[in-house]
Amino acid sequence: MAAEIHSRPQSRRPVLLSKVEGHQDAVSAALLIPKEDGVITAGEDRTIRVWLKRDSGQYWPSIYHTMASPCSAMAYHHDSRRIFVGQDNGAIMEFHISEDFNKMNFVKTYPAHQNRVSAITFCLASEWLISTGHDKCLSWMCTRSGSMLGRHYFTSWASCLQYDHETQHAFVGDYSGQITLLKLEQNTCSVITTLKGHEGSITSLWWDPVQRLLFSGASDHSIIMWDIGGRKGRTLLLQGHHDKVQAICYIQLTRQLVSCSADGGIAVWNMDISREE
Repeated sequence: MAAEIHSRPQSRRPVLLSKVEGHQDAVSAALLIPKEDGVITAGEDRTIRVWLKRDSGQYWPSIYHTMASPCSAMAYHHDSRRIFVGQDNGAIMEFHISEDFNKMNFVKTYPAHQNRVSAITFCLASEWLISTGHDKCLSWMCTRSGSMLGRHYFTSWASCLQYDHETQHAFVGDYSGQITLLKLEQNTCSVITTLKGHEGSITSLWWDPVQRLLFSGASDHSIIMWDIGGRKGRTLLLQGHHDKVQAICYIQLTRQLVSCSADGGIAVWNMDISREE
């Protein structure tokens, strides 16, 4: 471990812009619609909702769709307006959203997993749908045919996923605290390496393809930055949360890492400063 940062990020009071309310159970996924004043959410209450901002400044649901099983993960490709929703029953359903974001049409169902889907990513170039689940499996499927291309099994359930479209490398975090780097081929895959540094289950991953940095958050309250592109094994340990890290997001433009935790705190880490090794 090359460096450890123990100082807490500076506390600042955030400004509440909007609040989107309506789900009857936990919201499992939420994302902003690029170039639109809109939000897509999926919840444990089995609903998918598309919210658009009205002239009043409030967000109102323009699409309300009920699924057969609780929604556990979601991926959205804006250019093609395709949305993929993972469910508690292991299936992933694809929909196409209309240009005015007022209608959502069913496309197909992918039998990706035997248990709860934990993460989804879609690669338009290869037309691959890649996902992880509680069945301890990574699967990749062809979105043209809907057929399974391959699976890779882990010893613990796979909790999160990141994918590098250029190199076809998949990063998979699991419940044991290990991160596995896989190279995906058309029908096979190979394990490149495993990253071990966390003392608790991996809860979130974020891949920056520009600097080739991988960030991981875990239930051990910590975040690790892995310098994949540097090839020197350099890592940074970020400590400041008092409970498990639930989500992380790296903003490449400002070189800032945003993290939130079960302790109710949101932290912004400035990653563009020199750090003592």
